[in-house]
Amino acid sequence: MLFKEKHLQGIRSGEISLAFRKWKKSAVNPGSLIKTSIGLVEIKAVSGVTISNITLDDAISAGFSSLDELLQLLNKIADGIIYKISISYFDEDPSIALRENITPEEITLQEITTKLERLDRYSKQGDWTLEILKLIHQYPTLRAADLAQRTKWEKEWLKLNIRKLKNIGLTISHEVGYSISPLGEKYLEWLSR
Repeated sequence: MLFKEKHLQGIRSGEISLAFRKWKKSAVNPGSLIKTSIGLVEIKAVSGVTISNITLDDAISAGFSSLDELLQLLNKIADGIIYKISISYFDEDPSIALRENITPEEITLQEITTKLERLDRYSKQGDWTLEILKLIHQYPTLRAADLAQRTKWEKEWLKLNIRKLKNIGLTISHEVGYSISPLGEKYLEWLSR
């Protein structure tokens, strides 16, 4: 589930407590946590609604200035069920604290190696983790499409797998592109010894 940046700020401040989506079936469950650029957003409740049941207060609670603005967005998608989703800011993304670890112990660095080896081993694409880390290190803030041109991998595959590196704490996602985190820098330095 994706959120626009302006809505994320409202979720963090508590001004936005609802989201509306039109899906063929619900893509989220109550109690689940969604990783976003502001941290973790909790899904509190999910229910199907009809357009006639959506109020102006609902639209405002979802970050829209009018009911019409929300309905226009929902009507852009022809088929599906409209879901009213109760949301709230939960906490910081745990990978942030991990990636800022600039004095990792050797044991932590070895654990990272084990995680990367596992990602490589179970990938149909073969070994990719170090190649992508080194590429991001060499070309910080390069977009996924540009990274894809420099490799044999597709853009969507890259985005998904760079997110796996981010979850380990090795990369940082920006509005445009990626960079290596302080932990990622230390890890690459440790590998080159």
